[in-house]
Amino acid sequence: MSLIPHIKGRSLFQPSKNNIDFVTLSNYLLTSSIATVLLSLVFLAVQGLNYGVDFRGGSIIEIRSKNGPPNIESLRETVGSLGLGDIQIQTFGTDSDLLIRVEQQKGGEKAQQYALERILSTIGENYEKRRAETVGPTVSEELRTTGLIAVLCSVLAIICYVWFRFEWQFAVGAVVALVHDIIITIGVFSIFQLEFDLSTVAALMTILGYSVNDTVVVSDRIRENLKKYKKISLSSLVNRSINETLARTLMTSLTTLIVLLAIYIFGGQVIRNFTFAMMFGVIIGTYSSIFILGPLLMKLDVKRDWPNASNS
Repeated sequence: MSLIPHIKGRSLFQPSKNNIDFVTLSNYLLTSSIATVLLSLVFLAVQGLNYGVDFRGGSIIEIRSKNGPPNIESLRETVGSLGLGDIQIQTFGTDSDLLIRVEQQKGGEKAQQYALERILSTIGENYEKRRAETVGPTVSEELRTTGLIAVLCSVLAIICYVWFRFEWQFAVGAVVALVHDIIITIGVFSIFQLEFDLSTVAALMTILGYSVNDTVVVSDRIRENLKKYKKISLSSLVNRSINETLARTLMTSLTTLIVLLAIYIFGGQVIRNFTFAMMFGVIIGTYSSIFILGPLLMKLDVKRDWPNASNS
């Protein structure tokens, strides 16, 4: 039995044979997209994000096991039972080196120092302390600001690139699709209170790059077809362009998701939120490049007066 999906007996990976009416489908899905974006914004305003140690402040301890590679899961259970809030443990450098991140403790510097001493005494003499650093509220605030600036600068750079390469309508469509993807992804982290840290910001920036890649492919095909076809309606042209790029879009998304799913399952707790953000971003990015960009170009009345267009 073939694993390739089919519609009416024809494979989705045969672009010349696909004739899916994405424009009509998008008219129904657009309302859902707007509602989802608004819901995400409401949760962000009311509930906020569950910031990690990077953004809340806290301490980092680097330790080395004296008896070879340690049992990280057992160590997480031991340290987690101390009731010190969010504690992250991950390998660092060699298999015997570990980083322990402890959230900011109530009570100031003395409480933070006491938490570090409790952790070091609990893990025992089998571990050697290499260094300890504290991220204060001021530094964590700077990290939040810097992360936001990084995302905004990425969006601005994408706007400039798409505007330079295409007409302004394509730039607006790309930006709307990207903002849609980012807001909904952050909204999911707010709704389910998943930990939001610097690795999540890195995932968001990767999502931007992935989403704009899909967007540029679809935009480029629409622009090519605008040059080739004059007499067919704009909706038919958009549908034709999306169907022609559908195989590439789906194959890229599926292969990426397979790799990310393997990392999510076997990569461990430390990178799970990062991988989840990437997986969700790939899905929502694929959705926006198919159902948001093209129909939005129609509403913006993209130019039809290209030179050397045929009369097809």
